[in-house]
Amino acid sequence: MESDGNGWIHCDQGHRHWGVHGAAGLLLVRGEANATEVLLQHRAPWTANGDTWALPGGARDSHETPALAALREAHEEAGVDPSTVELGVEFVDDHGGWSYTTVLARALAPITLVPNDESLELRWVGVGAVTDLVLHAGFSRTWPVLRERGLL
Repeated sequence: MESDGNGWIHCDQGHRHWGVHGAAGLLLVRGEANATEVLLQHRAPWTANGDTWALPGGARDSHETPALAALREAHEEAGVDPSTVELGVEFVDDHGGWSYTTVLARALAPITLVPNDESLELRWVGVGAVTDLVLHAGFSRTWPVLRERGLL
């Protein structure tokens, strides 16, 4: 299938977003209750909202579900093998005319992380330490909502 999702779009709220069909990211979790970690990507400076921490993710193509887009992006940006994760619930941040879907997933096995050129670093971060990092603006708004709803 052809990649047709790359490009900028303005949502109904007047914001400029990457992904003409919306975007999605994989919130990959490992560990147990008191030692839960999430996979975060330190975005390269040249990327949209670069030099911030966020989920591996990006633009959706027209033929993709949010889950497929999130898995593809996590594979491209972090080397995550889709067969090593179990998908969970999705959280949609809908801006009208554009949306970002956070796809929660659990690691089923150890994952060897392989960053691409969009990543300065990939890191497993304890749930309680996520807000200690300089977060992508969209992720910084979504993270507390996910926590409040008990999704992590």
